[in-house]
Order: sequence, then C-alpha cells, then structure tokens
Amino acid sequence: MNIQIDKRKTRKPLLFVSMISIVMLFIGFTSGYIVRRAEGNWMEFDIPVAFYLSTAVIILSSITIQKSLNAAKNNDVESVKKFLLLSLAMGLSFTFLQFKGWNEMHEMGVFFTGAQSNAAGSFVYVITMVHLFHLIGGLISLFVMYLQAKKEAYTSNNNLGLDLGVTFWHFLDGLWIYLFLFFLFTR
Repeated sequence: MNIQIDKRKTRKPLLFVSMISIVMLFIGFTSGYIVRRAEGNWMEFDIPVAFYLSTAVIILSSITIQKSLNAAKNNDVESVKKFLLLSLAMGLSFTFLQFKGWNEMHEMGVFFTGAQSNAAGSFVYVITMVHLFHLIGGLISLFVMYLQAKKEAYTSNNNLGLDLGVTFWHFLDGLWIYLFLFFLFTR
C-alpha cells in the first residue's frame, strides 16, 4: 500500500507536467493559426463530417474508460476488461475517422502541401495529425492496460496504472473537443 502511495506521489505529477507541455504545444499551434488567418489569403471550408463523428466517439470512449476505473475500484475485474476493450475499439474508430476526415478534406480540395494547398488546410492537417500522434500513445497505453486487466491486475487496492491511463485519455478527449470547437468557431 505504501509503495502505491509513493508511486502516486511521483507518477501523477509527472503525467500532469507532460500534459501541460502538450497543452503548450497546442496553444502554440492554435495561436499560429489565428495569427496566420489574420494575414489573409485564408481558405474557408467546412469541417469534415468524420470529425463530428470522431468527436462523438471519443466522448463515448471517455465514458467507457471511466467505467473501467470505477469497476476496478469495485473489484469488478470482468467489467474492467469489457470497458477497456470498448474504449480501445472506440480509440481505433477515432483514428479511422481522422483518416476519413483527411480524405474528406482532400476531396473538398483542401490539401496538406503543394501548389494547391492553403495555410488554412495545412494548419488543420498538422494540428489534427499531432493530436492523433498523441492519441496513438494513448492507444498503446489502453492496449497495455487491457493486457494488465486480462491478468486481473487492477483492483480497488491496485489501480494506479489504470488511473494514470484514464487521466491521460480524458486529457486527449478534452484536447480534441477544444480543437474541434476551435476549428468550428474560427473558420
């Protein structure tokens, strides 16, 4: 028990420091977006439908991953496995929908690079790709948590790894909602 408390004292703050650095990165990206947009020559385009769907999926995945932590706190190991697997499936669905969204942008004539590209589209591609890169880290964490859950490692007395993973996943969810709303209202 004391080892669990000692780990929490160091690991949780380290997670928050990393999340703060990620927030700073995205503040830089969105600030750059606003500054560049003000310079003019800015392409207006609709947000891909897939981005709306991915927003719903990632919100649902936050609900299921929280249920996995709640189940661990209640020593319900079967529910921990079930909810982690659902969260992993939704995380993979979010990833698929991001690629679908980029394809929709391409079909609208919004390109990442090249003679036909515009800074507006390039910013959206870069920002969403960097978010997806962080989300892949979250998916790896989800997969590891699922493997641990299959070993019945998470209980009311031992759930630090799950708690950290859930916190990071909620952070990624919140970050995506911010980015989605940012794109929605600053087009």
